[in-house]
Formats: sequence, structure tokens, C-alpha cells
Amino acid sequence: MSTKILPESDVRPDLSHGDGDHERFAHYVEKNKIMESAISGVPVRALCGKVWVPNRDPKKFPVCPECQEIYSGLPKGEDNTNE
Repeated sequence: MSTKILPESDVRPDLSHGDGDHERFAHYVEKNKIMESAISGVPVRALCGKVWVPNRDPKKFPVCPECQEIYSGLPKGEDNTNE
């Protein structure tokens, strides 16, 4: 008999959105919060309200439409960008 050890996942389901669609998207989060989460394991909150501990490559997923809409409505920074 053998035992397969699965990697531990720190993703917590976001029950506030119910259907799991938020797992299919990359979300906008403050850059400094992502680094803090990577070090401490503290969950982050996306612009759309999703709360989770990031652990996957966001470039592999389309941007969350709700985050994109909110991000587009934010005032531009000094260099005329939203970043």
C-alpha cells in the first residue's frame, strides 16, 4: 500500500460569490498586498471583493470582468496610468 502526498493548498473558497466563477479569473489586488500575502500567508481582497491567498500564475487566466470594470473607473495616477 502506498500513500500519495498531495501539495497543501492555501486557497480558501470564497463563499460570498457562490458559483466558483471567481476561480476562473485573475483579479486586481494592490501590488504591495500580494507580496505581503506571499510572505505572511494573509489573504488579500481583490477589487471585486474576492478574498483568497494567491498561489497561481495570474497570467494564465483572463482578468475578472468585475475587477476590470472597477479598475477602469479608478482615477489615473500621476503618470496617466491606473497602475
